[in-house]
Amino acid sequence: MGGLIAHYFFKWAPHHPDFIGLKNSVTRAACDCYAARVMAKIQRALISVSDKAGLIDFTRELAASGVEILSTGGTAKALRDVGLKVMDVSEYTGFPEMMDGRVKTLHPKVHGGLLFLRGNAEHEAAAVKHGIKPIDLVVVNLYPFEKTVAKPGVQLHDAIENIDIGGPSMLRSAAKNHASVTVVVDPADYAAVIEDMKEHGGDTCANFRRKLAVKVYETTSAYDAAIAAYLHKVRCEEKGEFKWPDRFTVTGAKARDLRYGENPHQRAALYGTFKDSFEQLHGKELSYNNILDISASAGLVAEFSGDAPTCAILKHTNPCGVGQGANLREAWDKAFETDKQAPFGGIIVVNRPLDLDVARAIAEIFSEVIIAPDFAADALALLQQKKNLRLMRMKQNPAAVPGVDFRSVVGGLLAQDRDTKLVGRADWKVVTKRAPSEAEANALLFGWRVVKHVKSNAIVYAGPGRTLGIGAGQMSRVDSSRIAVWKAGEAKLSLKGSIIASDAFFPFPDGLLAAADAGATAAIQPGGSVKDADVIKAADERGVAMVFTGVRHFRH
Repeated sequence: MGGLIAHYFFKWAPHHPDFIGLKNSVTRAACDCYAARVMAKIQRALISVSDKAGLIDFTRELAASGVEILSTGGTAKALRDVGLKVMDVSEYTGFPEMMDGRVKTLHPKVHGGLLFLRGNAEHEAAAVKHGIKPIDLVVVNLYPFEKTVAKPGVQLHDAIENIDIGGPSMLRSAAKNHASVTVVVDPADYAAVIEDMKEHGGDTCANFRRKLAVKVYETTSAYDAAIAAYLHKVRCEEKGEFKWPDRFTVTGAKARDLRYGENPHQRAALYGTFKDSFEQLHGKELSYNNILDISASAGLVAEFSGDAPTCAILKHTNPCGVGQGANLREAWDKAFETDKQAPFGGIIVVNRPLDLDVARAIAEIFSEVIIAPDFAADALALLQQKKNLRLMRMKQNPAAVPGVDFRSVVGGLLAQDRDTKLVGRADWKVVTKRAPSEAEANALLFGWRVVKHVKSNAIVYAGPGRTLGIGAGQMSRVDSSRIAVWKAGEAKLSLKGSIIASDAFFPFPDGLLAAADAGATAAIQPGGSVKDADVIKAADERGVAMVFTGVRHFRH
């Protein structure tokens, strides 16, 4: 509900900054209310905040403007402690705070003071009759529910007690009547409120009030979504089973507007906590496509967290080449040798702090983004000479970031668990007469971790610690294999003694036979085809060792 309201305001506010022309949307009484509000001045403010950042200076400015301050609990104490005059809400309502503070602002004198239409004779008469004074400014932020439930070992009781009731109620009342009431949910807006009041003789303008109302509904809808998600999780844990919720709400604070989306004619913005995982150290502003590529690159390199020095080069979210070595320079050489054409304008990611030696090698080609856990000072200085090159520090392992994968579809949204499934050698099933050698097994494990990040149909030819040929996104698995073989040939890399990794089963023996013809001696695939027996027979006839993982990694 709150999200829909916020969306409505966001959609229409730019077109109607001062309620002009809203004949079909606003009642006559509301229009009268707005007319009365034009010449008003903020006389009374109700302040009740959990986050007290900036509170004192803001309230001092209000008091200096002659605004009467109503407050509650800890907020009232904080204001009094610095000498500010405050009236307790309980004194204003004539009703004591009770039930451990659960009931303090849920009173007609509070909500009536927020909701009555100024300039409406009937509403004003009712306000006078019942001793309801107008509350022109509400400053509220909510109990820290999300921070509470993020704490290790938090108990349900503690979570429940951090569900704010009075705060959202006041915010929603004030936001509904934003024609008359200024409502502030974010301390970052304090300075703007004071500035707007000064510009308008102690009042705020209609467009500014509507902007603040939008933020309220965005905030309360996200707050309710967080509570619903937590309680649903608790319920699933109690029942010992997972079930997707009946209504899924996706929320996220806007991190930044983007110049455009995948193409210049598409509008775009970034939401959420991307910046918690990555810090940009240099270069042009990130584009929509950069962000997609960075996310894909980080997901791939996370497969090799704690492994030997590893370097991957990606283009359009697909790996062009991946290599491991005794150092990053050796890893880079192996990754780059896989495909020396595709990396132009690509994304480079490493799992170790990037040193000067590899920075010099990377600097020889044009890249869009380089991602590393850190950069040596001399390497950073060298790469910063390229004005447009984006340098990103990866602040945390992306595999440790919780979340859900979403895809938009016509009229809806698909949601699924992230594919974080790891398959080790202990999970394999050798299905051929010959088991892979130790060298083949190492190459199989490497190739399997790479193919998981290649668009389906995906084929990867690999040796120990390096890719040799990659085929991505073809309608036929055999075509992907042919492309991988062709790419290896273009790079002058021999596939003799290589392994082949397939993200899904071989539906027919032809794909496996094509790999054997190319020189592969071992294969790794999920298995599960009705033709598995035929594929295994073909492998045995060609002396190819093959393992089944029982896990598929489609990536559409």
